[in-house]
Amino acid sequence: MAPRPQPATPRREFLKRLGAASVAAVLPAGAAWPPHPAADDYWELVRAQYPLTRDRVYFNTGGLGPAPYPVVDAVASLMMQLQRLSEHGHNRIVEARAPVARFFGVKPEEVAFMRNATEGNATIASGLTFLRPGDEVIFESHAHPGGAIPWMSRQKQQGIKVRIFEPDPTSAAGNLERIEALITPRTRVIQVSHTTAPTGIRMPVDAIAALVRDRGIWFHIDGAQSAGAYPFDLGKIGCDSYATSGHKWLGATHGTGVLYVREDRLDDVAPTEAGAYSDDGAYALPDTFDYNKTAQRYEPGTRDATSVAGLVAAVQFMETIGMDRVAAYSQGLALRLQGQLRAMAGITVLTPEDPSLSAGITTFKLEKMPYDELFRVLLSEHKMRCRVVTEQGLDALRVSTHVFNSEEEVDRLAEAVGGIARG
Repeated sequence: MAPRPQPATPRREFLKRLGAASVAAVLPAGAAWPPHPAADDYWELVRAQYPLTRDRVYFNTGGLGPAPYPVVDAVASLMMQLQRLSEHGHNRIVEARAPVARFFGVKPEEVAFMRNATEGNATIASGLTFLRPGDEVIFESHAHPGGAIPWMSRQKQQGIKVRIFEPDPTSAAGNLERIEALITPRTRVIQVSHTTAPTGIRMPVDAIAALVRDRGIWFHIDGAQSAGAYPFDLGKIGCDSYATSGHKWLGATHGTGVLYVREDRLDDVAPTEAGAYSDDGAYALPDTFDYNKTAQRYEPGTRDATSVAGLVAAVQFMETIGMDRVAAYSQGLALRLQGQLRAMAGITVLTPEDPSLSAGITTFKLEKMPYDELFRVLLSEHKMRCRVVTEQGLDALRVSTHVFNSEEEVDRLAEAVGGIARG
């Protein structure tokens, strides 16, 4: 006789197979989440929320951030719910806009869910309807390829002109001056990285927004290195658009992102991909159509509701800690590392020395060892995962410090680098 079919795998067993766990299971006996901020072991309790292996030290949140258990749990549990019913979960995407919008200080109608910052940047670069051949776009030479290439593509296809400036690592006013010096009557767009990916320079976005407000220039922010790294309010900054990835400092799962377009500027950005959910719900064949009145117009078809649920969980996780506390801790670790590195001979720290110009990124280079060899030695011999910086010939190494890192890890890194520099 054939064996009887087994019942469906219980949710907790499913999570176990994914390597996930409930919050209670990863906390010491008697400990509560969230722990009291004054607890001596507060940051170790935060670290306990991450399935991230302790076999190595992870210093690459600026490239790809790990997701904490509440995020993994949210994704896995919704995935099982939807698969059991074979439903799409679109209602969960609708419900997700409010908490995500609140986190960024904007309206739910101004939020679209993307796969990453690159997709959001590309939506703006390809979709701006008013650009004409010869119009100019300004951005910094340290722009990530996901921020630069969408504009380079439009330059190649339609003849706009890209103009770049070298970011000033010593002065916010210096960056503002360098941007203003490039503005001409043909300038139509200014884009900056909220924090530059190669060396972690924080751009004066409030001042830039004020500079262009009455000049008819579109202001876009590539926020891949800011969301989840430090607090800000997009509504108060006054930019026209902003794009970020969820899978870096926010700690959402892979393939998540957010695009913000100011409500009164939506019609200036045509969807580069249009389909179901791009329309206002009243289209009729063959010639009656209008775009959705919200940023949902940039989500052309069925989206992954489980990843969006994880994005909401990531936002809530960061809010539970408190973004002010996240920023102070992350940057505190970075400043601790920078102080040790700057005291060592043969090491150049490229990240701004002024704390107001940086966050949780530390980029440095050694005189005696190429960046790629330094990366290899730290990973293979010291079990420390950093990121090489090849952009603009910087030939350096980047370290990202976040809420799951510790002072002890930072000190071990400094000791390892110091030993290499001395050797």
